[in-house]
Amino acid sequence: MKLRVPPILFCFFVMGFVDALGPLATTIQKQYQLSGFMAALLPAFAFVAFAAFSVPGGLLATRIGKRNLLLVALALNAAGVLVPTVAVPGYALLLAAVFVLGVGTTLLQVAGNPIMRDVSAEGRFASNLSFAQFVKGAGSVASTALVTRLALGETGWRRVFPVFLALTLACLLTVLLLKVKETRIAEPPSMRSSLSLLGRPDFGLAVLGIFLYVGAEVGLSTWLKPHLKGVGFEDGPSGFMGPTLFFAGLTAGRLLGGAMLRVLSPRSLFRISSGLGIIGLLMLLAGIPQLAIAGVVCCGLGFANIWPVLFSLTVEKAPERSAELSGLMCMAIFGGAILPPVMGWLVDTAGLRIAFIVPLLSFGYLMVLSLTRDGGRQDA
Repeated sequence: MKLRVPPILFCFFVMGFVDALGPLATTIQKQYQLSGFMAALLPAFAFVAFAAFSVPGGLLATRIGKRNLLLVALALNAAGVLVPTVAVPGYALLLAAVFVLGVGTTLLQVAGNPIMRDVSAEGRFASNLSFAQFVKGAGSVASTALVTRLALGETGWRRVFPVFLALTLACLLTVLLLKVKETRIAEPPSMRSSLSLLGRPDFGLAVLGIFLYVGAEVGLSTWLKPHLKGVGFEDGPSGFMGPTLFFAGLTAGRLLGGAMLRVLSPRSLFRISSGLGIIGLLMLLAGIPQLAIAGVVCCGLGFANIWPVLFSLTVEKAPERSAELSGLMCMAIFGGAILPPVMGWLVDTAGLRIAFIVPLLSFGYLMVLSLTRDGGRQDA
């Protein structure tokens, strides 16, 4: 791993901070005396930012460069965490600060994923990107643990923001010192030309795959606990054997995936991951407690590497359009706000087991995509 890679990995660690907004929301709710809906706006603003700024971020990267976009993103992140660092803001100002943080994190994703190709040695892009997802997960775990430890008392939640600010500024400094030769398109594209990439089968189908994958992951983590309670587990064990075990599987799978991609092709790992996801979901649908636990583990391992392998396979089709493709695929993260409510509607109307058909169909699509995907370049 060359010295150009660690600064990008540091950026992925910083991306994980936004995941701390979920547990932070309940703490902030008490101080501001908010309804559940108003408190839920805090993490929801991150999804809005992904939907609104991913494609424009990709266009901006083609004009100013991916490294420069990382600097802009980190500056926005620093501005977002600065507000609660220096003062107790009103809730409207806090939402604005969180939205700025969401935009910064969106741009970090848009620039961070494709620039990993530029800093990676030949043949190491997918492997490094998989390891970067593990690092991002470590950032999520660390920031969530920090929130749990420091967010005590009425305004204790503010103690985490100086730490976030210091790490963000340190990351900005490492990127500022980074020198990288970027793969760029000769003529900056327009919004229309970027969106036109969706009309090309290899690209449009990949973006749909990301949409379904993210929606399936968020939906599964949301409904795992009640599903396990439905097959006979008590409240405490269902929480541990459900979301906790699932996220442990994701973390382990991403670390393992980074190593596997040193010896396997991204296409092979894509097929293995899709297959594991399907097997895990079928085990969950069987309704047998012992199979359900094995299914959670399979799902964690199967879901872990879909993003890095599908992203790398797609970008390798047109490396010079990597920033635009990254914008489109990051926009597809909005699937995390669409599929879980669909599952919720099915839970209300047809039952929990039927709701799990949604992630199963999503992974069925990914399996078909993995069998038809090749690693060759396509003129774009």
